[in-house]
Amino acid sequence: MIFRKSEPPQGPVPEPLSSRPGSKGRPTRSRKEAEAARRRPLVVDDRKEARRRDRETANRARAEAQQALMTGDEKRMPLQHRGAERSYVRDVVDSRWNIAELFFPIALVFMIISLFLPLVRPDLTTTLSTGMILVLWGGIAVCVVDSLFLRRRLRRLLTERFGEVQRGLVGYGIMRAIQIRRFRLPRAQIKHGEEPR
Repeated sequence: MIFRKSEPPQGPVPEPLSSRPGSKGRPTRSRKEAEAARRRPLVVDDRKEARRRDRETANRARAEAQQALMTGDEKRMPLQHRGAERSYVRDVVDSRWNIAELFFPIALVFMIISLFLPLVRPDLTTTLSTGMILVLWGGIAVCVVDSLFLRRRLRRLLTERFGEVQRGLVGYGIMRAIQIRRFRLPRAQIKHGEEPR
């Protein structure tokens, strides 16, 4: 009895692992195997080649992200621009005329004039300085009021469409509204006056 070979058990044969629901279809590897798979040399034989490869990979990823920002390809955009909510915020901002996008070029022209006019007409320096201060601070105040209106509108539209407003979305829209339309990234996909998609 002691030296007799054991017979295989009679009964139902267990199902293979892959057919069980929720199974990954393979046995879990041991810790030793997992560590061996992660192990790689600390010092690469050819450092220059490794650095060059890393640089090429980073440049390729950067170029793809830049191209996606130009074309509006959501899948390849950087993470901070992805998502239906952010796309909707961009469309809401791009569909309206924002005072800040008009104010900054005008302020730049005023600053250039204030640099060169005193050379031509020194007697207007005081008047020009006062006028510049009034225009700049008045413009900034109007931009702040416009941003408050935009903030309110974005909150209302986002709540209607998506329910709860995600943190940072309204700020994302206001920062976009401050930028000159031509230089916004991702590029505007709709024209002024169009309905947001």
